[in-house]
Amino acid sequence: MRLIIISGRSGSGKSTALHVLEDVGFTCIDNLPATLLPTLVERITPYDEKHYAVSIDARNSEADIELLPNLMQMPAIAALDHQVIFLDADDEILLQRFSETRRRHPLSDKETDLQSAIAKEKELLKPIIDVANITIDTTDMGFHDLRDLVKHHMLAIDNPGTSILFQSFGFKYGVPRDADLVFDVRCLPNPHWKTKLRSLTGNDKPVIKFLEKEQEVTDMYNDISGFLERWLPCYEANNRSYMTIAIGCTGGQHRSVYLCNKLADYFGQSLTDVQCRHRELRL
Repeated sequence: MRLIIISGRSGSGKSTALHVLEDVGFTCIDNLPATLLPTLVERITPYDEKHYAVSIDARNSEADIELLPNLMQMPAIAALDHQVIFLDADDEILLQRFSETRRRHPLSDKETDLQSAIAKEKELLKPIIDVANITIDTTDMGFHDLRDLVKHHMLAIDNPGTSILFQSFGFKYGVPRDADLVFDVRCLPNPHWKTKLRSLTGNDKPVIKFLEKEQEVTDMYNDISGFLERWLPCYEANNRSYMTIAIGCTGGQHRSVYLCNKLADYFGQSLTDVQCRHRELRL
């Protein structure tokens, strides 16, 4: 039995996360008043085979939100297998999302415009941010990206150990905000300068063949895999439920894609939950 509390600023993807959990069998409650959490837990026994997810956010009163850290320390709640997950995004992105959907922000009114409401919400939710086990920045995530992250890296109900995501990216588009470890492979030979390879990606055989011939690429792979073999058990021992390992090259098309695939294949042989995502390829 498991309890997940979903929180975050409006527009950050809370509803999407809750729907994913519902799809995989969680009993989900949206907009639960924080003060009702102990009552809910009283109805959940250690022998209950169901998993529960509740959303607690700015629709709660400020007084209820301030109580949440103390509620989480109650013996009945602390004894559960539980997580608090907080979703957020840049103010500009939240403003854009609300403008696109034309929905009313829960804190906006005649005296508070949308931009002010977005800023005010972060301060209001600070007590929840302080107790969150996982904080996810969805600024650069699309709908499917967030669904995949929730499904593969926040669940792992039947998979003990740490869940690993290998993510390729291009430095010219920015470092992934949720990366736990970042490896820069821009120093490696670049297929971009080969005319026949430029339009291809690290998923394509000609690019793979090119990179496999380069000793520097092999050395980089060995160094990264060796580092991870040495230190991943330490992260796991420190109760890390998931990790994002980002591999970056200039454009996120060739070298980083190749290395992410190779690392995911290798560690997938020994770990129970390994995923691979190519941010710039949207795969």
